[in-house]
Amino acid sequence: MIHKSAVLILEDGSVFHGKSAGKIGTTTGEICFNTGMTGYHEVFTDPSYFGQILVATNAHIGNYGIMDSEEESSNIKIAGLICKNFTWDYSRKMADGSIQEYFEKEGLVGICEVDTRAIVKQIRSKGAMNAIISSEDKSIEELKKELRETPSMDGLELASKVSTKEAYELGVENSGKKVAVLDFGTKKNILRNFTSRGAKLKVFPARTSLDEIKSWNPDGYFFSNGPGDPAVMDYAIKTAKEILEEDKPVFGICLGHQILALAVDIPTYKMHHGHRGINHPVKNMITGKCEITSQNHGFGVSPDAIKNNSDKVEITHMNLNDNTIEGIRVKGKNAFSVQYHPEAAPGPHDSRYLFDQFMEML
Repeated sequence: MIHKSAVLILEDGSVFHGKSAGKIGTTTGEICFNTGMTGYHEVFTDPSYFGQILVATNAHIGNYGIMDSEEESSNIKIAGLICKNFTWDYSRKMADGSIQEYFEKEGLVGICEVDTRAIVKQIRSKGAMNAIISSEDKSIEELKKELRETPSMDGLELASKVSTKEAYELGVENSGKKVAVLDFGTKKNILRNFTSRGAKLKVFPARTSLDEIKSWNPDGYFFSNGPGDPAVMDYAIKTAKEILEEDKPVFGICLGHQILALAVDIPTYKMHHGHRGINHPVKNMITGKCEITSQNHGFGVSPDAIKNNSDKVEITHMNLNDNTIEGIRVKGKNAFSVQYHPEAAPGPHDSRYLFDQFMEML
């Protein structure tokens, strides 16, 4: 294995030296960390990570190779990777190739052999910030200048960049349960969870008007996950408000959860460093049971606003680590959403009952 020298610079001025991983080049984005111990391929291809540089807290990345069937979208969505051990060799016989080959094909720049624990502690104490990775022959001052020119995730609209360009259909013909999917960056396994329960789906681009969606005559609506700041997605908030007037079942996940909240005038906020991993405990406030959940979000729904608007929404799920809002139900409507990922690819399957609940509502 041949690695070039590489450098990581954080917005606060911290500099970490390591070795190249993947393509030789330079990349920028908002730095974040994921605490999952498996499922790196699903994470790399999750559209919710678009524009973000990912720190893997697990020590080994690449050790079981890359398998095409585990992609959650058509290509890598992370902006860069930071890890401790980047493993070119892999042990899984079913794998389609190595992580190095995959990164080179996808054009992804990464850095390895750095102190990921120190980097994560930096993010936890100082919060989310932009970062730059480079394995090119550039000076620290050149890279810092490039980093200063990188836009903040706060106020960035990204969902339309990862959404499908053309509407398409999936699932069971003539099932009697037609679900219109507003694609803000949906994952494949979310769609599989609907079709495996007998739904017929039509996936629409993020900026599709309600009139065009209604022409398909859906029985219910799904607001998908996705990247970026929900508060600047005026087009999606407007459509969500109109859909609520339809009085048909609505289900939202992650960014879709935030859009549903904004549609009933509950604001969102940028979190200090977000939740990303497959081990977050969430309490179902209706049943009293705890679920271990898969999460990936850097924005949240305002708990104070919900308390001040208890006539509009009910809190259905709470995060047991920090008491952030993990689920809501709109009062007087068949509309609910969760902040976490019940399809859990990767992750535990504790929360897949939510798909069953939505299908029953249809």
